[in-house]
Amino acid sequence: QKLRKSLLSAYYFPALHATMNIYIFALFLVSSTTTAFVAPRQDLHSSACSLLAKKNIDDAIDRRSMIQQAAGACATIGFASLSPATPANAADVKKVVVAGATGQTGRRVLERLASSKDLAVVGAVRNVEKASKDLETSSTVVRGAMVQSVESVDTSSVSLQHLDVVADSVDVMTKTLAGADGLVIAVGFVPGNPLKMNAAAHEVDNVGTCRLIDAAKAAGVKKIVMVSSILTNGREWGQEKSPGFVVTNAFGNVLDEKIVAEKYLRASGIDYTIVRPGGLKAKPPTGALLIQKEDTLNSGEISRDLVADVCVASLTDAKASNKVLEIIEDEGTPPKVFNGLVM
Repeated sequence: QKLRKSLLSAYYFPALHATMNIYIFALFLVSSTTTAFVAPRQDLHSSACSLLAKKNIDDAIDRRSMIQQAAGACATIGFASLSPATPANAADVKKVVVAGATGQTGRRVLERLASSKDLAVVGAVRNVEKASKDLETSSTVVRGAMVQSVESVDTSSVSLQHLDVVADSVDVMTKTLAGADGLVIAVGFVPGNPLKMNAAAHEVDNVGTCRLIDAAKAAGVKKIVMVSSILTNGREWGQEKSPGFVVTNAFGNVLDEKIVAEKYLRASGIDYTIVRPGGLKAKPPTGALLIQKEDTLNSGEISRDLVADVCVASLTDAKASNKVLEIIEDEGTPPKVFNGLVM
């Protein structure tokens, strides 16, 4: 046995650090991994797509099916799409909306898309005036027991528009998404009042996200990339008692809420990619990108920078079409003991 870091969630819950500083869990290391180093990014339609190239996704999603393949149990390996959606490609994606553009991951996605050539980018936010100031200003943000440096984002080529998955009707959100080919969903509730966390997670990560998917379908969006979390489907593969699931789901039953939205997206008929990162780090990546099949990873961490890169690449890479990608960093050594102060 070796020490594995505890999962925090796709949205890095600050309340966890405010109440408990160190979690140490003895877990078996995840075996049979697939790694890929991130190539320098140039634009949406070339280098970003190379992030998911070289069979990274195919190797990851096929690994669990290899025994069946050898036995002749199945002729084709890979995920079976729950919808007949046609994969999006670079030529199809001309306008992208980022929902949750001021969040720690959403702003990174926005920044990468904004630098792409010939691409219209919309940052969908609850408060346009506040978002404009927040995105254009470097700042230091206190999240629980952590102090994070937030870099400014050049929004000169970005259109900021109002979108609130809780307060807006489907019709209102449909108007915000009008003309968009792609949508990146990077929204998630922020833990606050313990007595209201369940309701907040339900409103944002479940109902609100499902309504946003309805709006995307009504607006004719061709591709949706959703940022979720590893262990979202933990109950279905025997992980409901694992440390990562228990710790994360303690905040508003958020994993149970997220899985509802994931299933809703998969049944929507829209080409999708669900990105499930491990515990999120604000620091730049120090290890190789590791991509695994859905319901595989129950621990590990990853830089938000890498998560943003995968989201951008997934918008146009056919390999990510109708797939669930679980991602962490593989640093080549056992993880250090988790300590929220140095994440």
